[in-house]
Amino acid sequence: MSQLPDPILDGLARGWRVHGGRHAALPAQLSCDVAIVGTGAGAGITAELLTQAGLEVVLIEEGPLKSSRDFNQLESEAYPSLYQESASRKTADKAINIMQGRCVGGSTTVNWTSSFRTPPPTLAYWAQHFGLAELTESAMAPWFAQAERRLNIQPWQQAPNENNDLLRVGAAKLGIETKVIPRNVKGCWDLGSCGLGCPTNAKQSMLLTTVPAALDKGARLLVQTRAERFEFDDKRVVALECVGVNADGTAAPGVSTRIVAKHYVVGGGAINSPALLLRSQAPDPHRLLGKRTFLHPVVVMASTFDREVAAWRGAPQSIYCDHFLETAPIDGPIGYKLEVPPIHPVLFASTLPGFGLPQSKALADMPRTHVLLALLRDGFNEQSVGGSVALRSDGSPVLDYPLNDFVMDGARRAFASMAEIQFAAGARSVQAVHELAGAWTNWPQARDAIAALPMKPYVTRVVSAHVMGGCAMAGDEAQGVTRPDGRHWQIANLSVHDGSLFPTSIGANPQLSIYGLVNKLATGLAKRLANRDVVLA
Repeated sequence: MSQLPDPILDGLARGWRVHGGRHAALPAQLSCDVAIVGTGAGAGITAELLTQAGLEVVLIEEGPLKSSRDFNQLESEAYPSLYQESASRKTADKAINIMQGRCVGGSTTVNWTSSFRTPPPTLAYWAQHFGLAELTESAMAPWFAQAERRLNIQPWQQAPNENNDLLRVGAAKLGIETKVIPRNVKGCWDLGSCGLGCPTNAKQSMLLTTVPAALDKGARLLVQTRAERFEFDDKRVVALECVGVNADGTAAPGVSTRIVAKHYVVGGGAINSPALLLRSQAPDPHRLLGKRTFLHPVVVMASTFDREVAAWRGAPQSIYCDHFLETAPIDGPIGYKLEVPPIHPVLFASTLPGFGLPQSKALADMPRTHVLLALLRDGFNEQSVGGSVALRSDGSPVLDYPLNDFVMDGARRAFASMAEIQFAAGARSVQAVHELAGAWTNWPQARDAIAALPMKPYVTRVVSAHVMGGCAMAGDEAQGVTRPDGRHWQIANLSVHDGSLFPTSIGANPQLSIYGLVNKLATGLAKRLANRDVVLA
């Protein structure tokens, strides 16, 4: 048994009000000032600020409440218990795998800690095209700064692990700039298992920070509880119907609760939030709900070195490269951000192509394998319209995201950029994560082969962990589902506070963008509802 402090168990012992799952039974009905759907980046920040304002808050979370003692660094347990659909959520055509958290803290509990402010070109584009003139770089700076202080976000101070350093070395040899990634950690042990839940309480996720702060101020937390639908009366929500679910997400028969609140905040993430509004048949006069959902579609390049890389060890992400975002206009050919992922056996085996002996050889080479990711910046060109959230017959959500020629052109260029960097770093061979790609042993060979690859869904492996949009904010209701202050355009007592607000993708890992934006929106909401000035501590 770990001897480390366990703030979750300590909080439960202090009397936190937690219902659902293995905790107290769900009450048949609850009343409160504000009901918040979700416990991730947006919901957590909102809960802390609204409880600070003296408001009675109820948090509704579909996943379980875990603590550091549950995080044992085993992929076989982490993916089924901490992720949507066991880390196998897919788009409608099954061409893209999407990783999203499903637990208290949401994706902040299982992400790799990379924290970037919203890039200024993105904010400028939103101001020009979506009427979000208040979200300038200078206007947003104080909100980001508060979130950075609260969550200990700062550039990683330790030397990068070999996996990240190879990106730095290869790029430098080509005259390409890289930078150090800011991380939301405190007292990090450098274990490399961030995606499996932090066993040392170092990651400053919502599980460890804002949600406990809200619970300490009297908030109530419902876990393993799915928000099913809102009840409307004219232009107001009158109640939220919720149902209990088992730890694996299946329905718990006969378990339900009805929540009556003065105001409702949706923060379930940019698939589940639009889905909740779709199930509720929320007003959607301009047919924008669930539309323009973006993914930063990710393509992957693997390489083998003669020395050990050990990409499972150390901070998962500490070096990044924005060069290929800055070499073309934001609304031109799709640009891409380069990062590295950690390599763990299940993630490695399920992502790389090949079966049988080829896969066995790849796994044997895993200690010497280096992987690069390219995050494609979607949503800024008329040919990049994103995807659309819809409902299956059982009411569960599914995202349709076509991989068109515009996106796949970016993927091809990204493959070439990543291969050239890896060879410059000293790779013995490189291989695109593409069903028809072989192992290439020099840059000219790789360049010519990549130029000839058929860039189509299924043969080109595409993944994502950054879902954005679907409830876009805009200064004009004809362009967005929500107002610039996060309130729904047609429903007076409903706000959205998560990544579904973004009218495009970010062009960077989105967690700090959510923290900063929602800090601004929730502070304003606290002032409207309670006439209190609050500050993210």
